[in-house]
Amino acid sequence: MQEVNGAVTDGLERVAPCRGAGCRAREAAGRGKQHRRLATAPALLCAACRARLGLELMRLPGLYEECALALGASGPRREKVSGGPLPGMPFNATAADVRAAVMGVLGAWAALVVQERGAAAPRRDAAALSRFLLQHVGWLAAHPAAGEFSEEVARVVRRARRVIDPDAARQVAVGGCVEPGCTGSLTATVRARAPHEPAEITCDADAAHHWLGHQWLQLSRRARPGAASRAAGTAGTRWLSAADIARLWGIAPGSVYRHASQAQWRRQTRSGRTYYHEADVQRTLEARRATTAATG
Repeated sequence: MQEVNGAVTDGLERVAPCRGAGCRAREAAGRGKQHRRLATAPALLCAACRARLGLELMRLPGLYEECALALGASGPRREKVSGGPLPGMPFNATAADVRAAVMGVLGAWAALVVQERGAAAPRRDAAALSRFLLQHVGWLAAHPAAGEFSEEVARVVRRARRVIDPDAARQVAVGGCVEPGCTGSLTATVRARAPHEPAEITCDADAAHHWLGHQWLQLSRRARPGAASRAAGTAGTRWLSAADIARLWGIAPGSVYRHASQAQWRRQTRSGRTYYHEADVQRTLEARRATTAATG
């Protein structure tokens, strides 16, 4: 294999690090370009990032409409003095700004396609613009600005979701997917409105690769080299904080301390914070879950 204009070729096809939003997030989480998947020329986005881009484009019209419903909901407000039937009513400025951002992103990229491909301009509404961009997503994935397009769409989707659910889930990058042959990335999601529900771990390449948070204690042992040790904090024994345990298992923090005391979990203190031995946590809470299942 040899390098040609920044890409690697084996004489049959050229590949280069993906420029998509998903792979950029992987790189940021892993602090290295090697964490990006490869895109096959002429595309500049890998298959997973292109699929994610398509899904986000399909979701944008719905998010745009949901933001409209949030215009009078809670959030940063200013007095609405014109443009509506009820002047003076509370107005969610963030929802309005995000709607404008959605139309700005969709409109700007649609204009690029019209200009460079000579396509007929679509109607200027979110649904029509989204359909138009989806029709040209393959061309856009090979455009020199494909990475910027992917990033802008991902960013405005995140903003819209925060408007719709201001207590939206917190997401933490976990590492590479552990399913054989899968090149996706795993993300742990903790919902702010339901802190006692288990975290969810999902793959960005295949929605079927999905686990509850407490399963991560077993799942991470199958993770690619480096992922498990990063989650553990050490190469050997893993120590978990009370907050980690509460989120992973979906139990109240008070229950964590009660179990730790009753079962005499091994513990250590670092920087004034207490951490519990994974094996002790696993043994106690697996038994608790089995008992609950048997009696429920």
